Amino acid sequence: MLLKRSRSWLPQSRWKYWLKPWQHVDWLLFCLPIGLTIFGGIMICSAELNQGLTDWWWHWLIGGTGCILALVLARLRYEYLLQWHWFTYTLTNLSLIAVMAIGHSAKGAQRWIGVFGFNVQPSEFAKVGIIITLAALLHKRTASSLDNVFRALAITAIPWGLVFLQPDLATSLVFGAIVLGMLYWANANPGWLILMISPIVAAILFSIPWPFAISFSKDLNFGPLGLIWSIAMGIVGWRTLPWRRFGLGCMGALSLNLLGGELGIFVWNHLLKEYQRDRLTSFINPKADPLGSAYHQIQSRIAIGAGQLWGQGLFKGPMTQLNFVPEQHTDFIFSAVGEEFGFIGCLLVLVVFCLLCLRLLHVAQTAKDNFGSLLAIGVLSAILFQVIVNIGMTVGLAPVAGIPLPWISYGRSAMLANFIALGIVESVANFRQKQKYWS
Repeated sequence: MLLKRSRSWLPQSRWKYWLKPWQHVDWLLFCLPIGLTIFGGIMICSAELNQGLTDWWWHWLIGGTGCILALVLARLRYEYLLQWHWFTYTLTNLSLIAVMAIGHSAKGAQRWIGVFGFNVQPSEFAKVGIIITLAALLHKRTASSLDNVFRALAITAIPWGLVFLQPDLATSLVFGAIVLGMLYWANANPGWLILMISPIVAAILFSIPWPFAISFSKDLNFGPLGLIWSIAMGIVGWRTLPWRRFGLGCMGALSLNLLGGELGIFVWNHLLKEYQRDRLTSFINPKADPLGSAYHQIQSRIAIGAGQLWGQGLFKGPMTQLNFVPEQHTDFIFSAVGEEFGFIGCLLVLVVFCLLCLRLLHVAQTAKDNFGSLLAIGVLSAILFQVIVNIGMTVGLAPVAGIPLPWISYGRSAMLANFIALGIVESVANFRQKQKYWS
């Protein structure tokens, strides 16, 4: 009788024994990206149905590899990353330097390195590297002081600059979103974050040829909105900066915005490539060049509009099947979703991403230490920014940028980087409580 009970107990014991290392994993957070990956492969197959390509197969293969990698990372303690964060940071920068030295060029940018016959994009993995580095820096020294804020910005400036020089404007913007999100979570004053992005707004406002504007240079015009913005930033500086003198706050904010305006004009004229400038200007006025720089966005909006409420049906979207939308399997994959599944399909995709972001926020709030919480917020900032910009550009609410839709767009490096980030966050969730697996 005892022997019979022992045999019935043994398989269940082994099953629990092997599942125990993942018993605190957030399975909803893990299953949502898997569902997006499966759905993304179907949409890639639809977008390439009449082109004879098989990227959907690679999408699922890399996704499956990423799932295994994420499970392995979820079983390892994320605290080990603290001991290796400078090594991670150094490796990140060296990989970005290697791109500039021996990388492959395509579509006006040098972003890929050949590894065992595969093209790897280090800038995608650099997002994970900078999240780990910033989390390690801010978990003890929070961003409640300007010294720590400047320290975090200085650390980020090196990989950001290397990515920008590839040039990869889109990924450099993701870096900015990661930094802002993690600084805010690390108790940075919101006024400081507003002052950080104020030069970008100033560069836009000062470049507009307002009537009766004061011209400081050939391209810099100090118009009414620029004046209002500078005064507002002066008030923000006076209220939030350590120097509580109104004059210093106003002059500092004004100088910052003037410098930002000049720097923005310089970047526009000398650093941005012609195709990058065309993408930004075509967003403002798509009809100015409907067959050139604005063609992608116009065709994408037509495809999404054609889907109406329920869509044309899988493999039945005319715009998708006849390849009217360029780069539809990568950056413009959401237009295929809109045409073939309609408003309801787009809404469901947005709901899934909202649930994913809420689970990431939950992990950040319940993490046992600041390091784990910052890791989750860094991943949340990167995913949320990419989703907003990608979907925004497909519907005409944002400039066209080379930012993929996480887990849906085709991109092997992006897919692996997203699953690595997911595995790190799952490790944070898995080790929220002290556990003894092998006792």
